[in-house]
Amino acid sequence: MSVHVLRIMQQTPFNQDLSCRTLIGCGIFICALLSLNGCSTFSSKTPSSKVAQFKQDASVGSEDISIAAVGLVGVPYRYGGNNPKAGFDCSGLIGYVYLKSANIKLPRTIQEMSSKGKNVGDQAPAPGDLVFFNTTGDKYSHAGIYVGKGRFVHAPSSGGTVRLEQIESPYWANRFTEVRRLVSNPQ
Repeated sequence: MSVHVLRIMQQTPFNQDLSCRTLIGCGIFICALLSLNGCSTFSSKTPSSKVAQFKQDASVGSEDISIAAVGLVGVPYRYGGNNPKAGFDCSGLIGYVYLKSANIKLPRTIQEMSSKGKNVGDQAPAPGDLVFFNTTGDKYSHAGIYVGKGRFVHAPSSGGTVRLEQIESPYWANRFTEVRRLVSNPQ
């Protein structure tokens, strides 16, 4: 028993058996409350069900795409930009990375890119997959390249730079549309 509890027991005239049972009961009650509180803390941190598939990654042999995308983090945003010297907008970044690392020529706009490859549905995404977002009211108004562990690279907006983001952050999770895979598994 703690020193504080022993002092209280010595200063208070009551039945010793009753006080021990009471203290043990209180201890069990406090432990139960802490356990329940711990469980509720974990459950309140679950991600949106829209992006739940990002808890696991698949591998389809397209890691070169994600590595190339991460290598461009920090390049300035430029509307219409499609190379590292001039800067990138979101579709320019994706087109550049796919052409340079996978020799795949993609259409210039996000709307056109959204019809390429296949929707992975609720399957685990793979590095190199395209992630699409609704940022302006259109189902396919922004996109990035998934690089694994719930992260994607994209060219977000004017005045910014190419950056690495968490797809489970509230902003992106609420705007997530779908994942599309352009590179298949080379089995």
